[in-house]
Amino acid sequence: MKLWSKGFEPDKMIEEFTVGNDRELDLQLARYDVQGSLAHIAMLESIGLLTADELKVLTDELDNIAAMIERGEFTIAPGVEDVHSQVEFLLTERLGDVGKKIHSGRSRNDQVLVDLKLFMRDKLRDIAGAVSRLFDKFQSLSEEHKDVLMPGYTHLQVAMPSSFGLWFGAYAESLVDDVRMLSAAYCVANQNPLGSAAGYGSSFPLDREMTTRLMGFGTMHYNVVAAQMSRGKTERAAAMAIASVASTLGRFAMDVCMFMCQNFGFVSFPDEFTTGSSIMPHKKNPDVFEIMRGKCNRLQCLPNEIAMLTANLPLGYNRDLQLMKDIMFPAVTEIVQCLEMCTMMLGHIKVNADAVNDSRYDYMFTVEDVNRLTLSGMPFREAYKTIGLQVQHGEYKPTREVHHTHHGSIGNLCTAQIKQKMQQALADILG
Repeated sequence: MKLWSKGFEPDKMIEEFTVGNDRELDLQLARYDVQGSLAHIAMLESIGLLTADELKVLTDELDNIAAMIERGEFTIAPGVEDVHSQVEFLLTERLGDVGKKIHSGRSRNDQVLVDLKLFMRDKLRDIAGAVSRLFDKFQSLSEEHKDVLMPGYTHLQVAMPSSFGLWFGAYAESLVDDVRMLSAAYCVANQNPLGSAAGYGSSFPLDREMTTRLMGFGTMHYNVVAAQMSRGKTERAAAMAIASVASTLGRFAMDVCMFMCQNFGFVSFPDEFTTGSSIMPHKKNPDVFEIMRGKCNRLQCLPNEIAMLTANLPLGYNRDLQLMKDIMFPAVTEIVQCLEMCTMMLGHIKVNADAVNDSRYDYMFTVEDVNRLTLSGMPFREAYKTIGLQVQHGEYKPTREVHHTHHGSIGNLCTAQIKQKMQQALADILG
């Protein structure tokens, strides 16, 4: 069944090519299609296009379909084009002509827009929740290991003292910026397009404020053409946010892969959280973080994929937009999986508190000793030269004392302040 059917069927190859795997992907939109339809029929009754009795039977049957979806029993039958068609088919099959009235005043164009907006809102909340849990784990580890020094690097050369508290805390605060990106994407998604129909409105006196309220949207896309133009823009905003999270997570995964190797030996995991080699019996590989790094690198391509798919499209709906489901639906699942895996792994991470005592890290205390001489009254350039000559002549002996007290430094991690920033950022998306 096709909502656009006019008495003929398209060529089978044409149908297979244009539909692709849209039926399978549409199953993820089923609950949102019902949610949008419930709001739409309530509005239709309010403007006289449905009677109160018709509204009740349609509402009851949509509730039955929603229950089917939650039980995992909803499917899109062979020959039915998409989720919208399947829902309308079930209503018509069970209720007769009254089921055919549900589509008054809307098009599949604004119907799928509503579904996608509702879907994306939920998924952005899911991602934000997973980020929040990882943030809490980073902060917990930061406080637990705030006094444990580790080497800091620039150009992958030993540079200055850092700490495990500083390292974990850095990724916690970086996630705050990612949540702000998620929040911005949520604002773009949180707008009601229903009533834009095929992109040019309807001659029915639709109450768009009512449907906006019923579906819990923050506002509506007022201009009906702008509403249709939001297809692609919503996905691009979400893609940018997902890529931002992936950038932070992928960078941390790289750190862990590097810090687990014997040349560093800063962190380790229980054997059951690593993998081995078929030929080298000593190997304990960081495969989880390597896979995570690869997935996050791939996720950072999302904005470019969306941009290329939507580049130079003319005004109005174009079938190219259907392909965004192929890109976005797996991505929202994958980023949550990566976040949850990272949180789980961090529950078992072990830090090497003695790593910094290795003599190879002696030189990272040179700046501390330059500053110590400067604080004692020696001009900075003279202090720098003094320590530099000691290094040059092989005479340098580090004090191994670190006195950092300013905001955000080793001795003042500002964990509470960073937590407050995260709470403020999360409030905009999780409430």
